[in-house]
Amino acid sequence: MSHTEWRKVHDNINAYLAKEGSQTGVMTVLNLSYIDLPSYLKPCFLHLSLLSEDYVISTRNLFLLWIAEGFVLSAEQADQQSMKVTAEVYLNELINRNLIQVRYTSVEHNTPYLRSLLFFNLGHEICRILLLDFIGKCFKVLRVLDLEGVEVESLPSIVGTLIHLRYLGLRHTGLKLLPLSIGNLRSLQTLDVNNLKQVPNVIWKIQNMRYLYMEGQEDDIPLKMDTLENLQVLSGITFKQWIQNNSSKLTCLGKLKLEGRYELVEGVEFWKSIAKLRVLKSLYLKASEESSFLSLAMDSCLYLSKSDIKGHMQKLSETFQFPPNLSQLTLDSCRLDCDPMPILKKLLKLLTLRLRAESYLGTEMHVSANGFPQLKVLQLFELSNVINLNIEKGAMPWLMQLHCYSSTSISGVDKLSNLVKVKIVSNSTIPLSRTNFRILRKNHLYWYHS
Repeated sequence: MSHTEWRKVHDNINAYLAKEGSQTGVMTVLNLSYIDLPSYLKPCFLHLSLLSEDYVISTRNLFLLWIAEGFVLSAEQADQQSMKVTAEVYLNELINRNLIQVRYTSVEHNTPYLRSLLFFNLGHEICRILLLDFIGKCFKVLRVLDLEGVEVESLPSIVGTLIHLRYLGLRHTGLKLLPLSIGNLRSLQTLDVNNLKQVPNVIWKIQNMRYLYMEGQEDDIPLKMDTLENLQVLSGITFKQWIQNNSSKLTCLGKLKLEGRYELVEGVEFWKSIAKLRVLKSLYLKASEESSFLSLAMDSCLYLSKSDIKGHMQKLSETFQFPPNLSQLTLDSCRLDCDPMPILKKLLKLLTLRLRAESYLGTEMHVSANGFPQLKVLQLFELSNVINLNIEKGAMPWLMQLHCYSSTSISGVDKLSNLVKVKIVSNSTIPLSRTNFRILRKNHLYWYHS
């Protein structure tokens, strides 16, 4: 049936249920389902009609009844255990055909071949059960284990026996330590965890790893990982941990997020290590509050298109070298005391610029003519000190979206001929004459103010 036909069924469900003599009636559908059953399943299905509506029967009793009735065929009729296994196969076939509704299930005994196990919004009592070793004992072929948001005080070492595991999600679980046995998960492709006290130095053994997230480490201990040649995303490694690895071996790394104390690494060597990443497209640098970025030397990162920099920078100068193909740039908490626009306007391929809270501490910003020749999105977030932003004629000729979340007066908006969306939050003002506003309306400007 098409989507439209199913929608008609949904909207007229009572009518469809009443059409017993038609081709869409319930009995007709059940009859077709019954005809399609293999011969060995038909008596088992008909046997269920002996039970009253909504009656709950245990699988143990059902299996024994089917065996007693002679419905279960086995090459070894004397082997009761073999016949129970065959009965379970019959039951699962009927369940998969949606002819039997399962009321309760025991994951420990009935699903030894479970491949994915995900938990959602569990209560504390259930979370305590997760501390038991049943996962490792019962689900030997598990590929996906996602415990995100579940309170887990410790992860049993038996998890390391899940050699088929490919995804392990432990974000927001409260875990502080991972067992050393996690290094045995040689098939693991994704590890997603945060706020650990420390990451065990066994990650280097998991050479199939592709996506590694471990933000918020408390202890900055050595962590070897330059053996992970398949790694594509690395998020949360500290600057010190990074510089202790040979980055040239990470030939597939396309996204990197570094955090911690930047001053613990030597600047020149650090930027050389970044330049060795030939396919790096996204770089996020988050320095601790006591750290400062004294230099930026990203001009050798030819493929880098997106960069987020959070941390004290004090001043952007000509010595700060950005990637030549940078298209997205976010500055956050840089505490710049000089207007960054004279430097940033030279980024010829920049499409999106975001200046977040405390990225600039001055009062004036100025965008001169011909600045930002490709910029399409400009976002100013909580620049509480900035009083005026002046945009000269000819600047940002392709700007389409202007968002301002601060008390800033912006002049020159009427010169932005391609602008289609302006969003003003807080007490920001944009001086416009009636004539200029009509011009903007003619250009289909979408205006938001709150």
